[in-house]
Amino acid sequence: MDGDGIPLAFSLFPGNANEQTSLKPLEEKVLRDFGCTKFIYCSDAGLGSEAVKRINHAGERAFIVTQSIKKLNKDDKKWALDKTGFKRVSDDTPVNLSEIPEDDNGLYYKDEPYTPRELHQRLIVTYSPKYAKYQKTIRDAQVERAEKMLNSGKVKKERRNPNDPARFTGKTAVTEDGEAAEIHNYLDTDKIEQESLYDELYAVTTDLLDDDVKDILKVSEGRWEIEECFRIMKTDFGARPVFLHDNIRIKAHFLICFLSLVIYHYLERELEHAFTCEKILDKLKTINFADIQEQGFIPLYTRDKLTDALHEICGFDTDYKFITKSHMKTIQKKSKGRK
Repeated sequence: MDGDGIPLAFSLFPGNANEQTSLKPLEEKVLRDFGCTKFIYCSDAGLGSEAVKRINHAGERAFIVTQSIKKLNKDDKKWALDKTGFKRVSDDTPVNLSEIPEDDNGLYYKDEPYTPRELHQRLIVTYSPKYAKYQKTIRDAQVERAEKMLNSGKVKKERRNPNDPARFTGKTAVTEDGEAAEIHNYLDTDKIEQESLYDELYAVTTDLLDDDVKDILKVSEGRWEIEECFRIMKTDFGARPVFLHDNIRIKAHFLICFLSLVIYHYLERELEHAFTCEKILDKLKTINFADIQEQGFIPLYTRDKLTDALHEICGFDTDYKFITKSHMKTIQKKSKGRK
């Protein structure tokens, strides 16, 4: 997508294909089709292996990749979790996270050289008190659900979902003497405390060793626009699941979804991002008309701020009490002529 969030292109790969194997061909396609040799590769940790980073360290390329703090080595993890050594992103003022008030809305960071193997990188850890409070609220609700599970005696055996409340439960099956005993489930406070250590600590690695942290974080945070595109494609435009088998039909299906996404983002931009995706799509679905004995049309939708904005950017109104057939034809011609 471009700087305005408008999707530029998409590629399809088999659902059972490893993402790692599709990355290099996709980058080669970007280089070939768009002719850009200078770009920053930005991804989550799933596509951030050392090999991928080396590919995007060559020439004029660079990378910014999400790093799991939990997967850092012992020393780097200890440094990341230490509340000292942070600075405020806005003005680089040194802070101690333990002294920040709960209602603080700032963003804080610290960074250090990072060379897990051969490639010299920079590890940046950020902290947001506002989001940390949000995460604590979510976890407290999950702990409450875990306690209800324990009280009811209905504890799940498998906990595959990382957000499953049952992850906060533990069990013992032996006595203190090591003898066999009935399984006893309990609330694992150690797990709760351990997870709270990572509340809104977010880390990235990059080979942009001398660039300003603000610029690096701005690029990294832009990933949400791409993730939002995937969510809209899958949830609102029905891209998945695909009930097709012929390759041509599959490509046509995704092409329709992609074009819908492009049109939606142009519409969203014209609306100055004042309305959510769900609200815009729901409203468009309600803009219907009743055909009155082939004399004209009566709108069946209710006028509001969103319909007024849609009428303004489209250059015509359809919220009259009655619209003649000739007027409707004029509106249709005008809408077809807009670019």
